[in-house]
Amino acid sequence: MESSSWDMESSSWDRRAAGHGAQRTEPLKMPNYSYSPLCAVVFCLSLCRISLKKGLSIRDKMRTAGVLDDFLKHIKYDPVKKYQPSQGSVVRQPITNHLDSSYFGEISIGEPPQKFLVLFDTGSSNLWVPSMDCKSPACFNHAKFQPNDSVTFSPSDRSHTVSYGSGSVTIALGYDTLRIQSITVTNQEFGLSQDEPTQPFYFADFDGILGMAYPSLAVGGMATALEGMLEQDQLAEPIFSFYFSRQPTYEYGGELILGGIDPRLFQGDITWAPVAQKLYWQVALEEFAIGQSVTSWCSQGCQAIVDTGTFLLTVPQEYIESILQAVGAQETSYGFAVDCNDTQSLPPITFGIGGAQLPLSPSTYVLNSNGYCTLGIEVTYLPSEDGQPLWILGDVFLKEYYTIFDMANNRVGFALSV
Repeated sequence: MESSSWDMESSSWDRRAAGHGAQRTEPLKMPNYSYSPLCAVVFCLSLCRISLKKGLSIRDKMRTAGVLDDFLKHIKYDPVKKYQPSQGSVVRQPITNHLDSSYFGEISIGEPPQKFLVLFDTGSSNLWVPSMDCKSPACFNHAKFQPNDSVTFSPSDRSHTVSYGSGSVTIALGYDTLRIQSITVTNQEFGLSQDEPTQPFYFADFDGILGMAYPSLAVGGMATALEGMLEQDQLAEPIFSFYFSRQPTYEYGGELILGGIDPRLFQGDITWAPVAQKLYWQVALEEFAIGQSVTSWCSQGCQAIVDTGTFLLTVPQEYIESILQAVGAQETSYGFAVDCNDTQSLPPITFGIGGAQLPLSPSTYVLNSNGYCTLGIEVTYLPSEDGQPLWILGDVFLKEYYTIFDMANNRVGFALSV
């Protein structure tokens, strides 16, 4: 991979991050702030806490509407296709990566502010929301940005197309003030969707997406929201972290913390892993174990992308049968089914990352939907760019581990969630 836009010599973002403490050799130490919900906004310039909502997934809503099976028949679905880069302003990533995404939070754009619910996605880099010019049904039931209502909006003559397995999303670019609680970024570049595929975005609880991966991944070289926050000194530290509640509700599904970490949300030590490829938050997966049996699957190397925009764990195709046999799961049209009564007797699965063992209990990786239990796992068919097996650590994994994204030092930290 060529030098990415976060490399120290080439990146304005990395230079900005360096001013906040890049090349740190000591363990990360954050101020011991004390918080309450009433004072969260007051302290936002130190650490900004965004409450995440947990809604029904697009997959669940499409299944209820009776359109899921037909939709899946007409696309070639592989969750890892999201991570295959392409040239030019057309980026091909199957929209089905967000079928199970169900954690989102509020931002505003413009002056006066126009509010949107967005998916905070560490697997992509662009910020976009629906536009009032969007006439597709997918925009009708979502908040739409109205440029004429904002005194700070500046149009651009640029546009891009993001292609998905089910169609294309066309975005026009513009500039305006982005607010996330008391974080304010002026003249932030963002996309205004002009057209969206009805399926599946019509069924999404979120309006748009705020990408949090590396700037080099952004379509057409668009400036990312995190770049704007760093350049305008809106973060106490060039760090953000996610906490996903183990018992999420619509009102409280977890928290995104911009500018640092909250020690109240995790316990024990932080395990750090260096970013292996500076496009995604991708780390080396050193080994994988089922119960007490350590497999040899990663003896020649595996890669794992830490992705808040993907709900499930994804497993390379060559290993899925072994996992299904080990836990006694059967493939069905609704996923890999297991007997709910047997859940507690299933073995844990363990990921070796950063020299540490990060286990998931069966109560974590088995999903119970009204008495019907499936593994929180899906299969993928494509390797990483260097040919190593590629895994995705989605929200099923992240509910167990508080996760820290360190932009200055290009590393990801994991600690057991409270």
